[in-house]
Amino acid sequence: MKTSELRKRFLNYFEQQGHRKVVSSSVVGPADDPTVMWTNSGMIQFKDVFLGKENRDYTRATTSQKCLRAGGKHNDLDQVGFTARHHTFFEMLGNFSFGDYFKADAIRFAWDLVTGPAAEGKLGIDPSRLWVTVFEGADGVPADEEAEGMWRAAGVPAERIVRGNKKDNFWQMGDTGPCGPCSEIFYDRGAHYAGDDFPNGEGDRVMEIWNLVFMQYERDAKGTLTPLPKPSIDTGMGLERTASILQGKDSNYEIDLFEPIFAGIWKVARVKAEDRAEHTNRTASQVIADHIRAATFMTFDGVVPSNEGRGYVLRKIVRRALRFGKKLGIEGPFFAGLVPAVFEAMGDAYPELQPELARIQKVLAREEGQFSVTLNAGLKVLESLDVAQGVTGSDIFKLYDTFGFPVDLVEDWAKERGIPCDLEGFQKELAQQKAQSRASMKAHDQRLQGDFAVLAELPATEFLGYRATTGEGKVLALFDAANKRVTSLSGEGSVLLDRTPFYAMGGGQVGDTGALTFEGGAATVLDTTAPAARRHLHKVVVSGTLKEGMAIHAAVDAERRARTQAHHTGTHLLHAALREVLGTHVKQAGSVVDPERLRFDFTHFAPIEPEQLAEIERLVNDEVRKAQATCTEELPIDEALAKGAMALFGEKYGEKVRVLDVPGFSIELCGGTHVSNTGQIGLIKVTSETAVASGVRRLEAVAGAAALEHFQAGEALLTGLSRQANTGRDKLMELVPAKDARIAQLERELKEAKLKAASGGGSAEQVEQVNGLALVTASVEGLEGNALREFMDQVRTRHTSAVIALASTVEGKVALLVSVAPDLMAKADAGALLKAMAGPVEGRGGGKKDLAQGGGTKPEGLPAAFQALRAALS
Repeated sequence: MKTSELRKRFLNYFEQQGHRKVVSSSVVGPADDPTVMWTNSGMIQFKDVFLGKENRDYTRATTSQKCLRAGGKHNDLDQVGFTARHHTFFEMLGNFSFGDYFKADAIRFAWDLVTGPAAEGKLGIDPSRLWVTVFEGADGVPADEEAEGMWRAAGVPAERIVRGNKKDNFWQMGDTGPCGPCSEIFYDRGAHYAGDDFPNGEGDRVMEIWNLVFMQYERDAKGTLTPLPKPSIDTGMGLERTASILQGKDSNYEIDLFEPIFAGIWKVARVKAEDRAEHTNRTASQVIADHIRAATFMTFDGVVPSNEGRGYVLRKIVRRALRFGKKLGIEGPFFAGLVPAVFEAMGDAYPELQPELARIQKVLAREEGQFSVTLNAGLKVLESLDVAQGVTGSDIFKLYDTFGFPVDLVEDWAKERGIPCDLEGFQKELAQQKAQSRASMKAHDQRLQGDFAVLAELPATEFLGYRATTGEGKVLALFDAANKRVTSLSGEGSVLLDRTPFYAMGGGQVGDTGALTFEGGAATVLDTTAPAARRHLHKVVVSGTLKEGMAIHAAVDAERRARTQAHHTGTHLLHAALREVLGTHVKQAGSVVDPERLRFDFTHFAPIEPEQLAEIERLVNDEVRKAQATCTEELPIDEALAKGAMALFGEKYGEKVRVLDVPGFSIELCGGTHVSNTGQIGLIKVTSETAVASGVRRLEAVAGAAALEHFQAGEALLTGLSRQANTGRDKLMELVPAKDARIAQLERELKEAKLKAASGGGSAEQVEQVNGLALVTASVEGLEGNALREFMDQVRTRHTSAVIALASTVEGKVALLVSVAPDLMAKADAGALLKAMAGPVEGRGGGKKDLAQGGGTKPEGLPAAFQALRAALS
């Protein structure tokens, strides 16, 4: 059975059982969950549903989820390539119940799909090869006899059901929260495989293929377990490992999904066909095959190589693959060239990859080129180290962490020179960094700390702000300035309403401000956020006393909202114009929208040319001048995407989404507030274009009233400059270059005058004999950089066999320059002499034996510096 057929059968089966087929979310973890860097399992996109923070219009779901395990708690990176099962990128098949069915149906579905006839669209696996595990009980939780009985009822022989411990058969989301026993299905691959013939034993003979998690408890901070009112189901079946069973393969890497990728690898590898199965070659090719899949989908989902966060993980994956490419004798760039092979293997399931292939290849090719630069930089650092005692663990870690320099190359470099390499010290520093990273990842989302945690249990807020900026509501909850829930509030705190026109910060758009009025008082709204989904929390300062249950009148600052909306719709217009002018590889990589400006980050590989920027501005302002009505509607996400709506980077979407359509120009998913007519924007002006990171650019712009203010400020500046220069504004462009040329001429004349005064025909120089050497010293003022070196050249012509030391004071600082004539270099070292002088002037410097330079911050120390020079010569 082909892997694509397995994926299709799984999803079709659960659709027939009343499940909603939900598209895979991004491999990038949800933007609103800082505890999850990557999507590492199928349940991640449903986490808020399981926690009760989000409701959807279905209670059963099935997915084939793109997963990544390359950082944080789940990190398989270092094992990938060396085993038959580990991957950084893989797909997880799953079925989910959100308070709908529970154990009985989950078990029945699983056994029916796995063992049912292949002719009926099921998997047809021999039941005599299967084992099942259930929880044996621990820590006050009883053995899961209920599940055990249900497995027997489904047809599993009692002797094929094994009880497992807490480590293997009890699942929990975190230290607190939903948890419960789990049950796993294992497949016995036969006696010709090494290892135990029972589940969770040693070896690779009996392999887990499906894990069924029964979420039936809630664990509190004290560790107490309370039964959940609506138990749920979360299951996960590894696509690749199940395919290996159905295809009779020893390794996941032998399934059909990897065949086009390996074909691409062997085309560029310098390895004979008969040697490909050799351990080193097999391992290297598996690393590359896994990593190109991971890198392709990471880049598709908006990740760009960098030195921090997710970009750093992508960079490590790419560079690890490149290092293993060297082991296969591959010369020159090759990694980006494998991207089309990934599409060949997976394009049927992910057709959205096709229009992005060129962009993905450009990003990865750029990183390949950067790696060669990194290698050269790392080698320079290595060559500059003091390695008399060997390469220290700290040095290795710095090269690895800061420069991305491979540890094995450091080892090779040290071996070539016969010096020790402190790998143990490196491992200690690496372990320390990982411990810090784990501690950071363990930190919980601070937004629901304290009494804010109850927000998820309170009714969702009805948002009125798409239609109005005022409305009536009722106080559902109050919190004081310390986030403690209270029944009445005066002064600073937070208010939750049942209905509100106030937009809560999200999607790059800032929260609304304004006022709440109530009987006997009023409150100024300073900000609006949503610490829990669809719960709009108003940060307020209350005059009077506001109480739970009180009726209020809410009024948004309408002018501020209008300015923000102009910028938000302007962002959508800019995105569309960027894609038209630069290419469809452009994708949003972040945004900020507020009343004063918009900031838009996007994927692109080079600065925007002035003529391109002018064309982008022309396109967006053409749309503004058309003054056409915008269209916003709420649609099922699948229908919205089918209409061509673009999903934006880092945003989390439910099953129903809002779509903003500027007819004929832009259509995107967006939950923000927008103008109803493009003419309301007035004007869009780009104010800057800069680089943010490798492959990511940033535009800043102003729209509407902010654009007018920008032009007025520019007009005032130009008028002021023309008055100061006593010339017309149209002459300013000519005036500045002329003044620059005049300044350069005067600086040359000043330098020449300073040189002439300093040299004075040699009058500033003092000549003496120290330890049989001619020492020439001079202390002058006002010479720096090139001027001091030119002075040194003049002194050298007058003293061809001497040690020369020059000092110049400039604005409270000291510049030092020391020269040793070629015939004296056996007796004196310019670098050592300069270091002797640097101490008394509280400075530093260095150089070669014939010439050294430096400086200091203590001019009054110059006499002592020259004395230190004489002492060093003696």
